[in-house]
Amino acid sequence: MAKLIVTAKRQETCVLVGIITQQQSRALLEEYLDELAFLAETAHALTLKRFSQSLPHPDSRTFVGSGKIEEIKTFVFENDVDMVIFDDELAPSQLRNLEQIFNNEDKKVKILDRNNLILDIFANRARTAHAKVQVELAQYQYLLPRLTKMWSHLERQKGGIGMRGPGEQEIETDRRIVRDRIAFLKKELEVIDRQKRTQRGNRGGLKRVALVGYTNVGKSTLMNVLSKSDVFAENKLFATLDTTVRKMVLDNQPFLLSDTVGFIRKLPHDLIESFKSTLDEVRESDLLIHVVDLSHPQFEDHIKVVNDTLKDIESGHKKTLLLFNKIDAYHPDPEEEILADEHLRKHTLATLKRTWMNHAQTDVIFISAQKKQNLEELRAWIVRHVSY
Repeated sequence: MAKLIVTAKRQETCVLVGIITQQQSRALLEEYLDELAFLAETAHALTLKRFSQSLPHPDSRTFVGSGKIEEIKTFVFENDVDMVIFDDELAPSQLRNLEQIFNNEDKKVKILDRNNLILDIFANRARTAHAKVQVELAQYQYLLPRLTKMWSHLERQKGGIGMRGPGEQEIETDRRIVRDRIAFLKKELEVIDRQKRTQRGNRGGLKRVALVGYTNVGKSTLMNVLSKSDVFAENKLFATLDTTVRKMVLDNQPFLLSDTVGFIRKLPHDLIESFKSTLDEVRESDLLIHVVDLSHPQFEDHIKVVNDTLKDIESGHKKTLLLFNKIDAYHPDPEEEILADEHLRKHTLATLKRTWMNHAQTDVIFISAQKKQNLEELRAWIVRHVSY
């Protein structure tokens, strides 16, 4: 009897590409590339190398200069790399040019930008019909202006007036199909949105509390701890796409707690538009709990991204608790003045309350959802604000 040999699927590999400009320093680019590498890991790709170049602005043809492109191409072909991922959105012409450079008869290299990668992750994470429609709509809106790259092998057949070749006819046919699909998906979303609004309207007069924050800060873990539910939680970006709402009772005080999709820097515009209905849960809430991963080295930047997004969806004025999570994993900068004293470096709950973080222009609480530290103070804050 022959043995069945099962071989593990090879993990896809990638390189990352970004540029340093007057608006984007090397340090800031490294932060973005760190996040891009985490996005790639979430999509199950292994990052082999990063490439960067100082430019006044992205090259209109290939994003980075021709010399840097050759350097990247050499590494990609020598190391059999599967993907080249750019940290910023590529124009359709840039995408087309790069695919021509990196593809030949022997080697096919995928060219992605940050938007494409995020859309792929969202597509993989979508579980409900609502999330799947939202993601598919964003994907088609991203694809529509880039359809010409699918028919580049027929470009030589294009002509002037009266000389339209079959390649161009194929492009127009595809565009009509995609536009029809976009229109259909928008109608689907309208139906789902009406159903969601009806559901929200049937919840009675209960106060609504929404968990918001950057992606992967521990919102779903906190939701599980507070509501004893089983919301999916994982140390990956965008573990949660669908809004989860739970009815809770604390000290005989009922209220609704919702967990929402996480925010991220450079979130694709099409994705924001598609997920606006999901963000209605935030807009219609009475209280916001802004969860922050205190252990992340760029948590201050994450706070700004979330605050800016809340303003964009007209929710920046709501009563908000700034909730610093993962205090058990926090390792402060030893150069900070307040930590010059040896005993302060232990960053106990008491010492954290003596830092600048406790003096924000809103209420502040420090917890660890994973270790269930200081949850009593959080519960007391919630009860206090939903009971009036």
